[in-house]
Amino acid sequence: MQRTEFTPPHTYHTDRRSPARWVASHARRHWPLIGLMLLGALGNALSLGYVPRLVGRAFDALLATLHNPPDALRTLLTYALAVAGVYLLRGALMSLRNLSAETLAQRVERDVRDEFYAALLGKSMAFHDQIAVGELMARATTDVREINLMFSPGLSLVVGSGAFLLAPLFYAPRYHPALLVTPVLFVVGYFGLLFQMLYELLPVSLQVRRLFGVLSARLNEVLDGMETIKVLAQERREIDRLTALARRYRDQMIRQIRIEARFLPLMWLGLAMGGGTLHALALFLQGRLSLGDVVGYVSLLQLFRFPAFVSQFAYSQVALGLASASRLLQYLNQENPLDQNLRGYAAPMRGEVAFEHVYFGYRDDEDVLHDITFRVPAGTRVAVVGPTGAGKSTLVKLIARIYDVRAGAVLVDGVDVRDWNLGALRSQIAMIEQDVFLFSKSLAENIAFGRPNASREAIEHAARLAQIHDTIVQFPQGYDTVVGERGLTLSGGQRQRVALARAFLADPRILILDDATSAIDSATEDKIQRAIFSVARGRTTFIITHRLSQIRWADWILVLDRGRLVAQGKHEDLLRSCQVYRRLFVEPAAAGPRREAHASSSPQANA
Repeated sequence: MQRTEFTPPHTYHTDRRSPARWVASHARRHWPLIGLMLLGALGNALSLGYVPRLVGRAFDALLATLHNPPDALRTLLTYALAVAGVYLLRGALMSLRNLSAETLAQRVERDVRDEFYAALLGKSMAFHDQIAVGELMARATTDVREINLMFSPGLSLVVGSGAFLLAPLFYAPRYHPALLVTPVLFVVGYFGLLFQMLYELLPVSLQVRRLFGVLSARLNEVLDGMETIKVLAQERREIDRLTALARRYRDQMIRQIRIEARFLPLMWLGLAMGGGTLHALALFLQGRLSLGDVVGYVSLLQLFRFPAFVSQFAYSQVALGLASASRLLQYLNQENPLDQNLRGYAAPMRGEVAFEHVYFGYRDDEDVLHDITFRVPAGTRVAVVGPTGAGKSTLVKLIARIYDVRAGAVLVDGVDVRDWNLGALRSQIAMIEQDVFLFSKSLAENIAFGRPNASREAIEHAARLAQIHDTIVQFPQGYDTVVGERGLTLSGGQRQRVALARAFLADPRILILDDATSAIDSATEDKIQRAIFSVARGRTTFIITHRLSQIRWADWILVLDRGRLVAQGKHEDLLRSCQVYRRLFVEPAAAGPRREAHASSSPQANA
């Protein structure tokens, strides 16, 4: 079982050793549909293959009764009804094949989409930090859709054309054993040409899908950065970049089309038809075949027209599907450094946090945190300060095990976070970052995201604590107001207050605020500080901030510089003993007045 941060319910095993094995392992779960598709395809081909037999017999019977028109008419009517019956049966079998194939395609697409979506949720942040969103979206949408199309119409036509290849092999010896030569030669040559095409087509199809992903990723980046592009007047430059990517994608598509255009079964069909007709006529002249048998056999060879015509499209669709499966497996098989640890420690959390000689780096060859050691008792309010780039945000993310340490240990309640059940650990920790993310849902749903079953009263209470209730009730739909994507219909301060309400409602044992009031005006900030001070009672609280008004009410202060813990203690002690801390607050205040440096009171003093 591959390591994952999230295990969806009712999972089943799939074979990820190769694209074909993986797709087949999904399809095997729906084996009755596969059976019905094969039955419909084979029955359709065999029934259609019997029609030339009926036509040949009708031709011979008609020749035998030409001197007696009433008998000839009855003969024609009999064989016409037989042919009509065969075509009715064929229509039912075709419908069975097409319905089974389409149902199979839709179910496999659903299962693949579910597996890929669950896998993305189970990947670590280290994975998501490295992959462009547009690339993920291309794989989760168009690549998954290509697997659907691989089954229907792709595999459906492949199975159907395969059955049409078998029918002449089955019926030809019934005319004369020697007439099996032409169908056998055609089938052997057909598969030789097919394998040659697939050998050339598969790598090109993979490149087509890869370039489509690159184009999608770039377009997504342009849309996300549209404001920056317009402010800097870089529209022409971005058009040129997208045009260049589109041309590369077009050129690769042309390569694929050229390979498909060189597919030669239609020429091979012409040779088979000519050779088979000459062979049948030769046997007729020798008296071994009737004229009706010649007509029937030549009509039988016409069955090869279907695989010759559709194979170019059908196998190209299968090649695209396998290329897409390969791209999906690239992410599905990527090793995940974090494990959900379902059997791990899962007790109610007190909130004690300790770092023991912790080293961490986003890359193996470069640490951003060096030998961090401290201990925070449960219920302590901790301020984490330091210059920009000191590693403050990275440090607090290790508490919720967003990333794993390279060396050392992070302990919560004396238990290494790697030994915790990941869900139990994170459900008792709330983190609010400066870059707040809101979903395109109602304000009530955004606030209750961590507690979906919370009552409206609890949601409103959390909003009041975050000083956002009065703003929400002024919206036309109040708490049912749907915010835009990423909450862009709200101001930065409103988004941060909604995120604070979400954290308050989650009732965590450890609360982490990463510069969570940076976009809030001074009047609102004072109210929110009081709310945070009230909510933080009895909880372990980490606050990353540059504002002295928030730092002064912390029980303990950690000072980071260049990834190292250079000092820890209380505000007054650090002012005397730590040059980095003094440089952050005293020297800027001496150079020019700052609101934080002249904060008149702390929440403790005003509480």
